[in-house]
Amino acid sequence: MTRKLFWQDPYRTMLTTQVSAVDNDRIRLAETIFFAFSGGQESDHGTLAGHPVLSAEKDGLDILYTLAPGHGLQAGSEVEIAIDWERRYRLMRLHFAAEMVLQLVYKLRPGIERIGAHISADKGRIDFAHEGSIAVLLPQIETEVAALLDADLPIVTAFTDEAAQRRYWEVAGFARMACGGTHPRSTAEVGALRLKRKNIGKGKERIEISLGGTPLDGTPLAAI
Repeated sequence: MTRKLFWQDPYRTMLTTQVSAVDNDRIRLAETIFFAFSGGQESDHGTLAGHPVLSAEKDGLDILYTLAPGHGLQAGSEVEIAIDWERRYRLMRLHFAAEMVLQLVYKLRPGIERIGAHISADKGRIDFAHEGSIAVLLPQIETEVAALLDADLPIVTAFTDEAAQRRYWEVAGFARMACGGTHPRSTAEVGALRLKRKNIGKGKERIEISLGGTPLDGTPLAAI
């Protein structure tokens, strides 16, 4: 089973490891830093042994990476993985931004049903079953998000069940939620947000989330 090092250190961008199995163009690795689509968060982009990874997908508790034909890799080959850090960092920030917004919507509208979510490197979205416009909630959400960012609170991540690879994040005094994505170290790293309401059908409301600037802690991307 692939050891998922992106949970231990989501800031790591390069790794040397070994191929554990090859099935034509589908590769399994001994360990990886390359996140595969899960929980609405898109996969990382990057290379494996210099070859662009065409797709990364979960296979039970394992991950399969697809390369173009002719890669020449075999079980036991030593390979280097490199991920697109700028994309990863935006995904991390947008993922946690969406988690904050979700928890605040739950707080303001107890019992509301989330019916969808997606995190890309450009924006995040959360869909709700909700009659009427959800826009009325946005000013209060924005105010409370700004307070969380200013507080620069640690984002703790860990396993609830390591054998089953079930994980969670927690911000003390705010919320705890089951999640297997990648997250920044603190709320301040998310940076300023822009929220937009969109109606996507009768009784269906969407909140779109985009990043409004650099992390509020002022940390340059290259220094992280």
